[in-house]
Amino acid sequence: MTDNLREIVLGVLVAGVAASLGWLTRSYVWRRRLRRKQRFFGLPPSSECVLVVNRDAGASDWAVARHDVFAMLELSPLIKDCDAHLDVISHDTAPQGFGERTEFCVGGPVAHRRIAAHMQSLLPGVSVNADMEPSPDRGAFSIGNERYRLENGTTEHVLLARLTAGQSQNTRPVFLFCGQRSITAQAAARYLARHHVRLGRKYGLSGDFCLLLRVVNSQAYGPDVVELVADVTRVATTPPAAGSSRKGNHRASG
Repeated sequence: MTDNLREIVLGVLVAGVAASLGWLTRSYVWRRRLRRKQRFFGLPPSSECVLVVNRDAGASDWAVARHDVFAMLELSPLIKDCDAHLDVISHDTAPQGFGERTEFCVGGPVAHRRIAAHMQSLLPGVSVNADMEPSPDRGAFSIGNERYRLENGTTEHVLLARLTAGQSQNTRPVFLFCGQRSITAQAAARYLARHHVRLGRKYGLSGDFCLLLRVVNSQAYGPDVVELVADVTRVATTPPAAGSSRKGNHRASG
């Protein structure tokens, strides 16, 4: 074997080893990211999850509201990446318990029974003004001592929460997308899809959080422009002091 041929053979071997190491490294990183995503969403391979939505009030038959469909489209790629299966059900036919399957709840607490039940048990520090009469505080969120009003099409708020009940490692999380208008839930689902990696790093892959988001000028920008107002986890998950009341607020019962 000549020196030139030896160098060629060695070069091919080195290139092959380097390519193999690169492929193994990329495969390891990809699998690690996938496992972290599956753990954050509580979606191991071949698991099942449920999307709980409102009924479309304008449809004669059972139908999903327009912005709920858009929210589902934001979440579907995440669920597919985790190799999980999605079932879409109405809020008034949802199972009574939770924790066995990951649950995505999209809607508002007044008309959405499932969200109302979750907020009552998991977010006792949050209440919503459900007055039917027009007023500046109609639809406002009260979180602790702060009140966040609704300005249709201009400033609208939505809660994005990941919540669990119990300390078992097998307990699946509940994701709430609870907004003052239907478009805000779609905005929160998009925010989760874009930032779930960062949220997993900040709160842990099994940690609870509750974020208050603001959707800016939805009449012009739709669900695209979203700002983080505050991390309200502590105050939202803390029951209000005994004897305190919030005039005009409503906490629906599940």
